[in-house]
Amino acid sequence: MSGGIKLLVYFIAAVAFSVIIAPLIIKLMSKLKAKQTVLGYVKQHEYKSGTPTMGGFIFLLPALVFSLVEFKALSIVAVAVTMGFCLLGFLDDFIKIRFSRNLGLKPYQKIIGQLGLSAAAGYFVYASGFIGGEIALPFTNATLNLSWGIIPFVMLVYIATTNSVNLTDGLDGLAGYTSVAYFLGFSLLIYLVYKDAVAAGDAQYAQQVLALGVFCVAILGGMLGYLIFNGFPAKIMMGDTGSLALGAACASVAVFLKNPLLILTSGIMFVWSSISVILQVSYFKLTKKRIFLMAPFHHHLEMKGLHESKIVTIYFVVSIVGAALTLIFARTV
Repeated sequence: MSGGIKLLVYFIAAVAFSVIIAPLIIKLMSKLKAKQTVLGYVKQHEYKSGTPTMGGFIFLLPALVFSLVEFKALSIVAVAVTMGFCLLGFLDDFIKIRFSRNLGLKPYQKIIGQLGLSAAAGYFVYASGFIGGEIALPFTNATLNLSWGIIPFVMLVYIATTNSVNLTDGLDGLAGYTSVAYFLGFSLLIYLVYKDAVAAGDAQYAQQVLALGVFCVAILGGMLGYLIFNGFPAKIMMGDTGSLALGAACASVAVFLKNPLLILTSGIMFVWSSISVILQVSYFKLTKKRIFLMAPFHHHLEMKGLHESKIVTIYFVVSIVGAALTLIFARTV
């Protein structure tokens, strides 16, 4: 079976897998009373309180199963780090549900967990013969070897990406559709890298990249299945169980492909979510005034009167353009 056909088969299987397990997970979370508690100041979302949460398992399980089937270093470490962030998010969600509040783990507890998992990923990147501490530079054919400096750099990438995705998960389908564009772009990029490795005669690296591609298309397919149930009005939410893991998956495919800087284009709306919060907080501290009606930016648009579905469409279109830019800027060989 050719690499391209294998990725397509895994993609279709992931969609089917997620669609099949979604009703079961929704039913299980409802039975366990794993329901969302909405922030008190987001008045327009009060009706969503009580919606089942922890729906991230719907798209994470296909990635876990199919990565184990392939069992190559890049895919196994990618799924291990992703599931580590999933566990961190699960603990956060569990505390929220157990005590019926919207605040779970304390900030310092979250950051300690994120630092530990990110450091493990960074060390793998540093020690791995497939990556070797290198990152590709967009617009050029050059790579930059950061040596041991790759470890703190990777930690920064993971923490920034996971928290950015977490901030974007504020409307029905928003983080989901944005990540579909992200993983679509990286799935195509991974296939191009795989083809280049095959053409160069580097069979071992080609198989590693293909396995990473399986992880990527499994997340993509699982997300599409999840969105059937998460699109407005959502029957289930991903929770921090899903959003932190999703951010880790986003970081993993970019970092392990030696293209972490392309997160800035493919994940442009994730980046903008964080920037909008930073701008809002910084400007308020300086002037006691606000730039946006509410941050992150999708809440500003909501306060301006745009419907959730319209906002999701805007984010998705911009993210598709970002994914296209990723393919233009990427260095594949």
